[in-house]
Amino acid sequence: MFRALRKQKVTFMLLQIVIGAVLGAAAGFAWQRRVGCSTGACPLTSNPWISTAYGLVVGMLVAINVR
Repeated sequence: MFRALRKQKVTFMLLQIVIGAVLGAAAGFAWQRRVGCSTGACPLTSNPWISTAYGLVVGMLVAINVR
């Protein structure tokens, strides 16, 4: 009984982290498209790969801390 409950809790936590990562990556990409730097002077918003990765990490960290 306790193993099933523990497995369900771990599965929910992993799903929460994955959803947070996907939403964060989407937000990072959208931020780059909306606010992005066209001159290339801003290292975070000038490259869509960097802004998407940054959003992914931030989304995961927020999802881990949400209870």
